[in-house]
Amino acid sequence: MASEEPSQNPTGEENSEKKLSKKELAKLERQRKRQEAAAASAAAAVSAVTLDDPLAANYGDVPLTDLQSKEVSGRKWTEVRNLTNELKDAEVLIRGRAQSIRAVGKKMAFLVVRERGFTVQCVLTVAEGVVSPQMVKFATALSRESIVDIEGVVSGPGQAITGATQQVEIQVKKIYCVNKALPTLPINIEDAARSDVEIEQALQEGKQLVRVNQDTRLNFRVLDIRTPANQGIFRIQCQVENIFRQFLLSEGFIGIHTPKLIAGSSEGGSAVFKLDYKGTPACLAQSPQLHKQISICGDFGRVFEIGPVFRAEDSFTHRHLCEFTGLDVEMEIKEHYSEVMDIVDRLFVTMFDNLNETCAKELEAINRQYPFEKLKYLRKTLRLTFEEGVQMLKEAGVEVDPFGDLNTESERKLGQLVLEKYNTEFYILHRYPLAVRPFYTMPCYDNPKYSNSFDVFIRGEEIISGAQRVHVPEFLTERAQACGIDVKTISTYIDSFRYGAPPHGGFGVGLERVVMLFCALNNIRKTSLYPRDPQRIAP
Repeated sequence: MASEEPSQNPTGEENSEKKLSKKELAKLERQRKRQEAAAASAAAAVSAVTLDDPLAANYGDVPLTDLQSKEVSGRKWTEVRNLTNELKDAEVLIRGRAQSIRAVGKKMAFLVVRERGFTVQCVLTVAEGVVSPQMVKFATALSRESIVDIEGVVSGPGQAITGATQQVEIQVKKIYCVNKALPTLPINIEDAARSDVEIEQALQEGKQLVRVNQDTRLNFRVLDIRTPANQGIFRIQCQVENIFRQFLLSEGFIGIHTPKLIAGSSEGGSAVFKLDYKGTPACLAQSPQLHKQISICGDFGRVFEIGPVFRAEDSFTHRHLCEFTGLDVEMEIKEHYSEVMDIVDRLFVTMFDNLNETCAKELEAINRQYPFEKLKYLRKTLRLTFEEGVQMLKEAGVEVDPFGDLNTESERKLGQLVLEKYNTEFYILHRYPLAVRPFYTMPCYDNPKYSNSFDVFIRGEEIISGAQRVHVPEFLTERAQACGIDVKTISTYIDSFRYGAPPHGGFGVGLERVVMLFCALNNIRKTSLYPRDPQRIAP
């Protein structure tokens, strides 16, 4: 059975990221050991100077025993994002990462502390009975990305702070290292957070800045996802999932969970990940298609699922993965498959509105590293028939098969034409040729060469496939055979329609692809937390 998520055709469009070689891993291990030895030596040196310091209790490494849930102190913690002028002169306790450390002589130091994408500048100034020179030395000896606890007083600087998100400072009274990072990191967060615009501008000025490429980012993903842009991307992804769920619940849908271990291919012969299931051949599900339809036959009426989807195709493109998160919907139809498109329309307009209204800071963080224009969409989503789309392409000098599918180039061209004519980057194309749709797709009543199906596009790329399904078992069997599918492999699926099945339809979309296109990112690996493609299964 064909996928609800756009099909994955190997194009060789982009090479996937490579794993580290044994030689590289061995080099990293040697480097790690040297760093640990250097860190131990530095810690010993700092420890030696604290012995004669009467303020030694105000700084230092937190003992492991204190971190083993030893006691509940009752101390109040303040999140960095909440540090504002309203807290001026208040004493606060924060925990975060030492993002940058700068000494100003021996009596002053600046630390920028980061917590979940938000940063604050912390100042240590030698003062009798409060901050000692040894304390400043301890702070400046910390390695970047170490986790620190800081106690101090919030103050308002006389001028704008450009190196932190929060426009207040903390005058440090106490500083403790909770956990040290290695002195030298495989990638620096500052480099990983740099935009291509900054790099190009520097080159024009004769400067060389570090560019962290995609494979390096993924090899050290734990560091890469600490950047402000990535913090924004995955918070937006969470919000997309949340809006999807809440909107559908408000429309009378029920969330379900279908099996990911199945006896046979769910996609009619497409490449699958095969496995042994207690001596029986099985595979990972490429779609919840069969089971969500069976659930409709089970009288749930309207269902949705958020879950993993697996594709074994060797697709080396900017938008395909071997594992992604599917957002799937299935629902009864009363009269017309436009009822499904109505849900798509209202769902995504609601989603886009919500993201623009509630994720301003996250979008701003993404935009700083990956500049993009806000998505253009209409209050009532544009719907064009496939024939109308073909005609627009023809008038623009692009010849396409009127009964074939659109290739990637044609889809992008049509997206450009739609934007110019209708001022929208989000639209629905429906009544696709039956020959290019899955066997379970309902043909059009007035022309069996076309089908009651649709695709949805964002910025010229397909994100959703949907349709009315064939719910009559005899016709479903006929369609499966016509498409070369062994009916025995889907007998349970077809049999579920023999006990009375309502007309129904649905759609599927990839979560990562929605975020990628909403934020105009150029690679789906940027919106997959730990991507799995044909050449990557780690970290």
